[in-house]
Amino acid sequence: MKFFLFLFQYITNPRSVGAILPSSQFLGDKMLETVDFQKSEYIVEFGPGTGIFTEKLLKKRKPSTIILLVEHNKTFYSVLKEKFKEEQNLFIINGSAEDIEQYAKEYDLPYADYVISGLPFASLPKEVSTRILQHTSNILKENGRFITFQYTGFKKGLIQQFFQISEVKKEMRNMPPAYVFSCKPYDTSIAEDRHND
Repeated sequence: MKFFLFLFQYITNPRSVGAILPSSQFLGDKMLETVDFQKSEYIVEFGPGTGIFTEKLLKKRKPSTIILLVEHNKTFYSVLKEKFKEEQNLFIINGSAEDIEQYAKEYDLPYADYVISGLPFASLPKEVSTRILQHTSNILKENGRFITFQYTGFKKGLIQQFFQISEVKKEMRNMPPAYVFSCKPYDTSIAEDRHND
């Protein structure tokens, strides 16, 4: 079922979906292996799709941890709403990650400890990716982490304009194989210098 759902959405929305198949459980584990769930109060997920990473987040989080999902695709949004309708402290938005600062205010998130992203930056317009990364850096806690996966290293330079990439891992047990980028905010003065370049 998930295969056909993803295939249809990829065919009809290739730039926003970015993959024919949903992410593997192995990729999900690698995406979340550095998350400190005991210290996390607020977690944001961009592009959760059918909820592969979300299921793992919900299983590992503290009951009080608030999770905010931002899904642009209306079909996936409907799937998520039905799938997780019984979950507490989980909010699901049908919208764009570009507006994360607005959503954070609406749902009283003072910051994000982690932002987990499944967005295909390689296929998104550069200006959209830039706005998402900028607004993500604005809500991320000083010692927080932005964790994203990409199928190539093509957008590494763009990500580095907003975050320091502290670690890159490759997960071969995914179709296609993916790179996981674990990123942290730049020191404030360094970030200002980079944006002024």
